[in-house]
Amino acid sequence: MKLSSRGRGCCVAGSRERGPPPRSPFVHQLRLSPLQKAKIAIMTLTLFPIRLFFAAFMMLLAWPFAFIASMGSDEQDLEKPLSWWRKIVDVLLKAIMRMMWLAGGFHWINVKGTRALPTEAAILTVAPHSSYFDAIPVTMTFASIVMKAESKDIPVWGTLIKYIRPVFVSRSDQDSRKKTVEEIKRRAQSDGKWPQIMIFPEGTCTNRSCLITFKPGAFIPGVPVQPVVLRYPNKLDTITWTWQGPGALEILWLTLCQFHNSVEIEFLPVYVPSEEERKNPVLYANNVRLVMAQALGVPVTDYTFEDCQLALAEGQLRLPSDTCLLEFAKLVRSLGLKPETLEDDLDKYAARAMKMKTGKVHLKAFSAYLGFPISHTLESMFALFDENEEGRIDIREFVIALSVVCKPSKTLETIQLAFQLYQSENGTITEEDLAHILKTAMGVSQIDVTHLFRAVDGEGKGNITYDDFYRFAELHPHFAKDYLYADQMGAESGLVTSSLLAPNGICTDFSPENGEDKNNPLQKKLN
Repeated sequence: MKLSSRGRGCCVAGSRERGPPPRSPFVHQLRLSPLQKAKIAIMTLTLFPIRLFFAAFMMLLAWPFAFIASMGSDEQDLEKPLSWWRKIVDVLLKAIMRMMWLAGGFHWINVKGTRALPTEAAILTVAPHSSYFDAIPVTMTFASIVMKAESKDIPVWGTLIKYIRPVFVSRSDQDSRKKTVEEIKRRAQSDGKWPQIMIFPEGTCTNRSCLITFKPGAFIPGVPVQPVVLRYPNKLDTITWTWQGPGALEILWLTLCQFHNSVEIEFLPVYVPSEEERKNPVLYANNVRLVMAQALGVPVTDYTFEDCQLALAEGQLRLPSDTCLLEFAKLVRSLGLKPETLEDDLDKYAARAMKMKTGKVHLKAFSAYLGFPISHTLESMFALFDENEEGRIDIREFVIALSVVCKPSKTLETIQLAFQLYQSENGTITEEDLAHILKTAMGVSQIDVTHLFRAVDGEGKGNITYDDFYRFAELHPHFAKDYLYADQMGAESGLVTSSLLAPNGICTDFSPENGEDKNNPLQKKLN
């Protein structure tokens, strides 16, 4: 992929200007100065163990209160006003949780605005979601949240979670997402009988540089919501926990080693949806996101939770942090190619590309090839592959990029398809062909494959077959790390995979798969 600068796009939604690539919202780089390292070393030996002990003690202290208050409660009891003794437990638990955060260095929590009553806004939408420390507003309000069903089995923490009457979503139940949305709708339309539901609509953790696409699940009920924005105005950002960056335990350690940690919670005015927004949850979600982005002073981007999964796929080719395949995936969605039919689309486009006599086409031919009319989205996608802005692209590169987006963890399948597109009549490709294939598959502008090609071409023939490459990959499963990244990309360029399935703290993606209208961009102006 040639990574044309005019095709990378701007991070602000609705903007038609093209500029430099936005900072990836899924990457957090934490660089410590020698002085900061010295301070952390001193704090590790002094303040850290004390804080960790008191924070753990407070959580353990909260457990028996939450356990007793949760005993014998059925659904009808949960819909009734709290009894006098449960109100006392509620106050005690909030005080204990506040002491826990105090022990963690959050000496004061700056709250702006006024929290709406459940009858005014049954749902609180919170963003940006960047850390497990986002649990602070949950413990302050004891609003219900959407949680993985497995969370209730976690010792101590699971009891505290059950106390706030969450909406559980199960990965093992195929209908769980649909049931979750129905339960949220039921509670939201109960006229304040249930506690408010606090939802993180981004569905995953980001670095707070922008707001990614909101999942529509919180907006499907069509009831008023109260946007809540979070800020962590600290000089050193030890809070952010994203897909690439410090791990959960490192974040905890570094945060507890800071003398003071700041957090701001701002309750924005209740957002009452229009009739059009009630009918279109995606439009509703986009408009609420714009309101929150304006309050935060950050842009919005069309990146999604699925882009996160693409970036961290367990394939043999790990995408670098500056890959433009995330931008390509966003354009694929905007164009209207649906995830459920993407593999069929890939087969169709690959077959067409193999039949074409020439690899390079103009915009009009690209439009005809895809079967979509020329639009701003199509022009942006074309520009991604436009080498030197010459007005022509290699259609094979589009197919390779689409294969990576469609099957990100199946590296060899993509490479096999690429060989079929580039190979000569005798089934071989050259070093130049391999360079085209791999830089497109990784979404970078340049890549040096000489070391890799010579290793595969052990006999020095000057060309290789897919069988040669496959045998080499079987013997060297980490060929990208050994022969590509080590040569030119450095240790910090590749995305570091996480052992966690989803570091999204206290929120899961529960939106129904068909609940997102990918063909309708934001149209309605904000009042």
